[in-house]
Amino acid sequence: MSRTHRLFQLMSALRRLPSPVTATVLAQETGVSLRTLYRDIEALRGLGAVIDGAAGYGYRLIEDAHLPPLGFDDEELEALFLGLREVRAVGDPALAAAADGALAKLRARLPERQAHRLRHAVLSAHRFVPPPAPTIDPRALRRAAWAEDEIAFDYTDKSGAPTRRTAWPLSIMLFEQSHCLLAWCLLRDDHRAFRLDRMTGLALTGASFRPRRVPLLRAYLDQVATAGNRVPGA
Repeated sequence: MSRTHRLFQLMSALRRLPSPVTATVLAQETGVSLRTLYRDIEALRGLGAVIDGAAGYGYRLIEDAHLPPLGFDDEELEALFLGLREVRAVGDPALAAAADGALAKLRARLPERQAHRLRHAVLSAHRFVPPPAPTIDPRALRRAAWAEDEIAFDYTDKSGAPTRRTAWPLSIMLFEQSHCLLAWCLLRDDHRAFRLDRMTGLALTGASFRPRRVPLLRAYLDQVATAGNRVPGA
């Protein structure tokens, strides 16, 4: 195995595994001795990677824009292309444009052989019936979720009944044929899913629910995983 390929594997392991990850686990992932692993960690740091931690504690990768790219293998490129095409097919207009921009940047920075694979990709994605268009600004909703800002909005349920809701936005997920906001609903004091095409009048309340988004989202996703085809609170 070449040193470049070994460093690429190490970077992938640091990104993929829960941190901090021990030197023993990293050595097993890359198939090297602990002594070589320590040298490789220092080599990545020398290239510009910010890696927190030390032997006996574990390591955590902090992404650094100055780290030279180590490249993608062919199947990783296929997965990236398929994912970006799916975003273009089902995302809101801002995300669809962002997917096109990301793909153009990816093609411009790849070696010619791999850029050719993207220009003539085997995999793609298309939806003949796209999800209903959101009736609120998805970008504002995403910003509120990232900032952990409480929101208020008008909602019409599947029976046509209107309500005004106050909620903590946790995530936006595509379920079947519609985008849904996963949230903690203050009216119901429970997790709820709201279709974006039934939401109007989105506004910030000025309150924050930091730092509760991650644990609340994990709890909701656990419910979704155990509920089969039914979305709890939808």
